[in-house]
Amino acid sequence: MTSEDDERTAGDGNRHPTPLRSYGVSRGGVAHDIDIDEVESEPAEPGTRVERVAEAFKQVLIALDLDVTDPNLAATHVRVARAYEELFAGLRQGAGPTYRSFPNTEHYSQMVSVIDVPFFSLCAHHFLPFFGSAHVAYIPGDRIVGLSKLARLVDFYARRPQIQERMTEQIVTCLNKRLTPKGAMVVLQARHFCMEMRGVSKPGVLTTTSALSGAFEEERVRQEFLSLLPSRTSLG
Repeated sequence: MTSEDDERTAGDGNRHPTPLRSYGVSRGGVAHDIDIDEVESEPAEPGTRVERVAEAFKQVLIALDLDVTDPNLAATHVRVARAYEELFAGLRQGAGPTYRSFPNTEHYSQMVSVIDVPFFSLCAHHFLPFFGSAHVAYIPGDRIVGLSKLARLVDFYARRPQIQERMTEQIVTCLNKRLTPKGAMVVLQARHFCMEMRGVSKPGVLTTTSALSGAFEEERVRQEFLSLLPSRTSLG
């Protein structure tokens, strides 16, 4: 590549540097040149949920007596709206924890677990982040599922306004419904900014929730799974 590849000719006939652009991959997996800041700050398409959320959040900024003409805040309402679209992807129409299961042809009957799966969510009470790790296990019945699908299941239920206790139960319920395993168990360990940034203001506190069914109601099986869990999550 020559230095001229990094320049372009303007209307005045002079050579000017080409603006730097980021190389990205879209959610559909197609690579393209993008300027992330430009895309995030572009006006929302009329009639879309992004536009409705952006306008509503702009009113929040105004209600807080913030100067929405400040260059740092001028497009904040649009950026927040687009961020919510990503953070709440689990609520999109048609979105669901769809995954393909397979016959358990090898008749595997021992525990299958994925440990320390990171997740990020927003507390439904204060819309502040909570984040941590999920530990998921099941004992197969007639069907099994790819390990990555267990991680996707965690992500699906995290990407919405959420309560940690409910999220824990939802994952176990989905496993029981889709796989009909001999047993399932989920443990979530998370930090909540609604406890760390406000209120009691206790940084680093870890909240643990669990839900189980079937074979995991037996002490021996439950302890086998719990013995695999780290004392702290990889995210703190």
